[in-house]
Amino acid sequence: MTDLLTSTDAAVGRIRLNRPKALHALNTAMGQAMLDALGAWEQDPAVEAILIDHAEGRGFCAGGDIRMIAESGAGDGKQAADFFRVEYRMNHRLFTYPKPVATFMDGITMGGGVGISLPARFRVATQNTKFAMPETGIGLFPDVGGGWYLSRLPGRIGEYIALTGHRLDGAECVALGLATHYLHAEHLDEAKARIAADPGDIQAILDGLAAPTPEARILEHCSAIDRLFAADTLEGILAALEADGGEWAQQQRATLRTKSPQAMKVSLRLLAEGRTMPSFADEMRQEYAVATRVGRLPDFAEGVRAVILDKDNAPKWNPATPEAVTQDQIDAIFAPLPAHEAWTPA
Repeated sequence: MTDLLTSTDAAVGRIRLNRPKALHALNTAMGQAMLDALGAWEQDPAVEAILIDHAEGRGFCAGGDIRMIAESGAGDGKQAADFFRVEYRMNHRLFTYPKPVATFMDGITMGGGVGISLPARFRVATQNTKFAMPETGIGLFPDVGGGWYLSRLPGRIGEYIALTGHRLDGAECVALGLATHYLHAEHLDEAKARIAADPGDIQAILDGLAAPTPEARILEHCSAIDRLFAADTLEGILAALEADGGEWAQQQRATLRTKSPQAMKVSLRLLAEGRTMPSFADEMRQEYAVATRVGRLPDFAEGVRAVILDKDNAPKWNPATPEAVTQDQIDAIFAPLPAHEAWTPA
């Protein structure tokens, strides 16, 4: 079975993720196939727009091929670096693509799935959408442009999502601007058929089929998030949560206790620098340097063991506390790569 299906439907290029048993998690070949298709369609005047969805199953895309990245990171790291290079080139190509792209985030949209969705001009959420960047729970960080996208959310919501891995539903995605439209899943086939018939009118088609957006529950916590996640340091955020006597704050503190201290510090710095990053290419260049290093550190291997392999959900992080993660360690993770190793756009 082909993991990625590409085709043309009238004047529309179709990309369909087709790894249902892995919740359509991306591998290197899928990323390269997407790059190849996007490159060909960009030069084809008969193709006016691109649609990205999944062929079957309950997930749009659960992320990247984490097992492969972990196995590679335990060795020379080359396969993982190749994966990140291709994936980030695909993310950047979507971000800069000259033709309209519509993604259908129907189901689990996490990690690598976020990287496919957020560059698109039209981003459709449904009642099935489960959107998250849960990487700190496995010793990673919200990559695929997470430092760019999350840092541009209102207030400190980006920091909250990056640190806790909180899952957003479709309504919350729309409220935060992560999705442009909210459709009931049963109307997606009609939307895609109408777009194929009239790709120049995507906005009006999605506007016409959009359903009333349910209440976005995260908005109830915006003021608390802005207050409790306001500090620039992980230690400051944890202290604010500890000092707050409310139930919600204590729930967040309990969640952060399960995450990698190193990964959380990496994530905070990523968002802080992402806010002023000159371009998306600069963001991806930095994230590639960070990813190739973090993927070879002990916390990633331990996070994959605890969450994905053994499933005991009891990782032993090293360093074990925020205070033990030094500024020198974070600086080394963020140092630019030598020119011959650095990421470049496709």
